[in-house]
Amino acid sequence: MRIGVDAMGGDFGPVETVPGAVRACRELGLAITLFGDRELLDPELKKAGADGLDIAVVHAPEQVGADEGPVLVLRKKPDSSIVRGMRALKEGDVDAFISAGNTGVLVTGSILLVGMMPGLRRPGLVALLPTLKQRPLVLVDAGASVDPKPGQLAEYAVVGSIYAEEILKRTNPTVGLINIGAERGKGNELSRQAHQLLESAPVHFVGNIEAREMLSGDVDVVVADGFVGNVILKMAEGMGMGLFGLVAAEVRKSTWSRIGGLMLRSRLVGLKAMMDYSEYGGAPLFGPCQPVIKCHGASHQDAFRNGARLAAEFVRLDVVGRVQSRLQEVSGR
Repeated sequence: MRIGVDAMGGDFGPVETVPGAVRACRELGLAITLFGDRELLDPELKKAGADGLDIAVVHAPEQVGADEGPVLVLRKKPDSSIVRGMRALKEGDVDAFISAGNTGVLVTGSILLVGMMPGLRRPGLVALLPTLKQRPLVLVDAGASVDPKPGQLAEYAVVGSIYAEEILKRTNPTVGLINIGAERGKGNELSRQAHQLLESAPVHFVGNIEAREMLSGDVDVVVADGFVGNVILKMAEGMGMGLFGLVAAEVRKSTWSRIGGLMLRSRLVGLKAMMDYSEYGGAPLFGPCQPVIKCHGASHQDAFRNGARLAAEFVRLDVVGRVQSRLQEVSGR
């Protein structure tokens, strides 16, 4: 198994991607291929102590900015790390690909370079969010398609349901459509049309849910357009870390609160890990025929290490193949 890593992607580039990849190789026994500018990668590999590890480098000197147009990048920058990485995935040189780079390029490249599963029109990002029931909720789409058609939301519901059933082992997972109210006629035109389609989709659809209900864990899968889904995801990240900051400030206010904080330390550390995006590694991009993992743009080495772990799990469990097989089953009903 060989995992491809976009070493130039994200806010920090090789400074974080390279040590994360080295840790994945050393701690998880993975073979890694880094795509990026060799002149920038080699010093970081030396600094991280990569000698003797199964890490290859594919020289990809062209840089891609966060605001560059996807089609232009695919056409004009074939030697960028993200394009070279996706071509390698298509050609079988790597078994999975992870990137914290330009989401638009990753999504468009997965369609044009890697190829889509039959039955899906556009990819959707699947994110796992913590709940009060201490089992993750599946959110799809978390930012891949910000202006989808109603039919795409129905497809996302099917993908999310299959993922919850096959990978998270949920029996008959429930699916809710994010909306501003529970009533059937609520929301904008997209929500109303999607609701109608979901009522006849091959999923256990329970209707509209409001964002505040997501934390309860009563629903297994939540469907949203990419714009709303990404806002929910970023809000959850900020709220989680912000609350822990408030707790830490309160703990420091007195001797007794410090003692109480020490007694609860192990519990608080566990809760913080549940809210930390770096623990999850990234969000799978469902749609491509091969595993693609989108890491957070602000990822540090922990997230890249865990992103490689997640990618390896996808390969080992043949997640893409299982989802594709189930999609063919439901489309044949």
